[in-house]
Parts: sequence; C-alpha cells; structure tokens
Amino acid sequence: MAASRIVIENCAIATVDARDTEYASGHVVVADSRIESAGAGRAPAGLENVVRRIDGTGHLVTPGLINTHHHFYQWITRGLATDHHLFDWLVALYPVWARIDEPMVRAAARGSLAMMARGGVTTAMDHHYVYPRGSGDLSGAIIGAAAETGVRFTLARGSMDRGKSDGGLPPDFAVESLDDALAATEETIDAYHDTSFDAMTQIAVAPCSPFSVSTELLKQGAELARGKGVRLHTHGSETVEEEQFCKERFGMGPTDYFESAGWLGPDVWMAHCVHMNDSDIAAFARTGTGVAHCPSSNARLAAGIARVPDMLKAGVPVGLGVDGTASNESGELHTELRNALLINRLGARREAALNARQALRLGTYGGARVLGRADQTGSIEAGKLADLVLWKLDTLAHASIADPVVALVFGAAAPVTLSLVGGKTVVEDNRLTTVDEDEIARATRSEARRLARIAAAD
Repeated sequence: MAASRIVIENCAIATVDARDTEYASGHVVVADSRIESAGAGRAPAGLENVVRRIDGTGHLVTPGLINTHHHFYQWITRGLATDHHLFDWLVALYPVWARIDEPMVRAAARGSLAMMARGGVTTAMDHHYVYPRGSGDLSGAIIGAAAETGVRFTLARGSMDRGKSDGGLPPDFAVESLDDALAATEETIDAYHDTSFDAMTQIAVAPCSPFSVSTELLKQGAELARGKGVRLHTHGSETVEEEQFCKERFGMGPTDYFESAGWLGPDVWMAHCVHMNDSDIAAFARTGTGVAHCPSSNARLAAGIARVPDMLKAGVPVGLGVDGTASNESGELHTELRNALLINRLGARREAALNARQALRLGTYGGARVLGRADQTGSIEAGKLADLVLWKLDTLAHASIADPVVALVFGAAAPVTLSLVGGKTVVEDNRLTTVDEDEIARATRSEARRLARIAAAD
C-alpha cells in the first residue's frame, strides 16, 4: 500500500540534528508515521499520494518538544503552598495528595497532558509515586489519558515505602510496602511497556526520592528495571536539605549514595540535580546518567540553579521537565526553554552560558536522549518518527525578530499551527484535535474541588 504523504513547505526549519542543520526556507515530507525527507527549498516534484500540502510561510518547524519530568496528579492542587521551600511544601501537600483516587488522577492527567500537547509537546512523561490504599487503578488511568491525548508517553511508575513513622515525609497510608511496590511496578511493565520503534507507551522504574524510599527499594528497583530492560528514574540532589539528609543517614552525598545503590548508568535519569559539585557532574558524565532540568520548579521552590552549562560541557545528557503543576502552575514546556536559558545566565559574565539553540536542543533531542529514544525522535531526520511542530512566528508577538529560533526561545509563547505525533494531527490552529479542552477544564475544576473538600474534612 502506497504511503500517505504530508508536505510542509516555505517554512524555516531547525532540525536539531548533530550538525544543527537549519533552513531559512525549506520543506519536510512525512510518509505515514515517519519523516521521509527535509531540506532547502520546495519539496521534490512528483510526490505520490500527497494527502495534505501545507504552506508554512511565517512559520518555524522543529522536532516536537519532549518533557522528561512531571507529576500529573498535581494539576488539581495548583496554586497552593506558594511560598514554601521543598520540604515544607511537601509537608503541606502530602496530606492532600494522600487522598487522591482514580477519577481525580484521570482528570489531572488529562489536564496536564492537554496543556503540554497544545503547547508543542509530542512526548510526555509522568513520575507518579502516590498510590494510597484503595485508590483504584491509577497507572491505568494515567496511561489511558495519554492514549486519548495522542502523545508518546513514558510512565515512570513511582513508589514510596518510607512513611512518616519511618522518618519519611508522606503519611503512612500513602506509601506501599517494599514487596507491594516492586510487584505493582513489575505488573505495570508487563502490562504496558512497548519496545517497538514507534511505541506510544513505555514504562520506567521510579522510586520517588532518597528521603521517601528505603535503600532496599532502590537496589531491588534497579535490579527489576535491568532485568526487564526498562529505564530508571528518581529525584536527585534537588535541595540542600536532601544533601544533609543523605549525609546524616547514609554518611555520603546523594550522588555517592545513588551509585552505592546501583543508580548511576546510561539507563538512569534524575530530576533536578541542582546541588551537584564537580565530582558529581563527573560521575554523571562517566556513567552516562541523565538529568531532567526543571528551571521553573527549581525557582518556584527556591531550590537553586542547576549547573546545566557545566553538565553539557562534561557530556551529561540533559533534557527539560515541567515538573508537577503544584510547583509550576503554567504546566507547559515552552516556558522551560526560555527559563532554562535565562536562569542559567544569572550571575556576572554569564551572558553566553546558554544560547537559544542549546535551549531548543534541551527541549527536543536532549529529552529524547534522556528517555532513551534519541534514535527515534528529537530531531528532524529521514527515517525518524514524524513528531513535529509548526510554530507561527509572523504575528505581533514575534514579527520583528529575524532569527526564528531566537523568536521561539526568547519570545512569547508561539501559537502552534500544527503538531504531529507519528504523522497524526494532535494540534491544529492552536487547539487540540484529539480531546475537548473545555470539557477537560470543567472536569479538572470539579475534581480539584472534590479533593479540597475531602482534605478539609480530614
């Protein structure tokens, strides 16, 4: 059967390939789910079975954005504890989060995914680690929401086994036992993990953090992940309090502790990594351990500034993360392109710490590398998956910025004229085509109110 083709022409293109190839006016041809070609000028003549031809005048085409760290359930607790650092923020919100159930998580996942997708995200992930007893099939609800939205998705099946009575922060009824956490994680992998090139759903093993899980859960989680051939994810070196916790309890800093538990390697990525010294960065570079940089959340919680330029110079894989929307209320990734660039320039003589193209690479190819999918997505190259975004840059917001990549990263959020995931339309003219945004907004408001009532009653 002949391939169906989509042709996009007359647009600027930032391929984010190894050479950072760009075209001031070029074309992209999509054949079914893959990129067939990209280059300067008009598309080749005589292409067969062209089902759609798009005039991209005034637009920039980039790879779809890739989010490497999130907590979807937090969508229904946005705007709370707005002046807290991490530990106080967690103490304030864990009693609320411990009351979530399946309908709440489904609504929150739909809201989180919709916000990201309409802003150019084509590959999303969720680190879900709160599984209160009797709360229903939370993992299934999240995965179902991603399938409905139409984006590629990694569920980092999280877990916590260190409750308040054991020196942790979450309430005891919101944590799992070691055996239950491992068994549920293995069941999720077996049920949902897809190893195919064009996989829409993948699973990672993701104990929450050093201060909410036991060392044994980390060690056995790593063994499970490697036995199943899936990736590993957790929070690491986020705050000075975490560093103090690790030194007091384990006699070493977070990076050394993770290494002792088998948690450094090319199949691992960690969120935040704000408080990393030279030795830590060298260890990540030596082992190929990745980082999900979450600049807005780090600023919101006053965690500090991650040393992203130093990580990149050392060769550490780095992608961008929204983080949960209780610590990044905007909930979309374009903000992170801009904030990663601006925050990493804070300080004397740091005006070149990151540039626009490095920021775009963090949000595309860098994210694909961190999620283990760099051979499939993250750049515009023949044979890769057709995960593409067509950004409109000829409106008032960007009209006087000549460089389209600078316009996208430095400027206001650009409208998304078209977003494709595997060649299928997810966004058209700045509106989602797969789900009803207004219905999702109503559902998330309703579930947020219900959660607030339940938490207040307790």
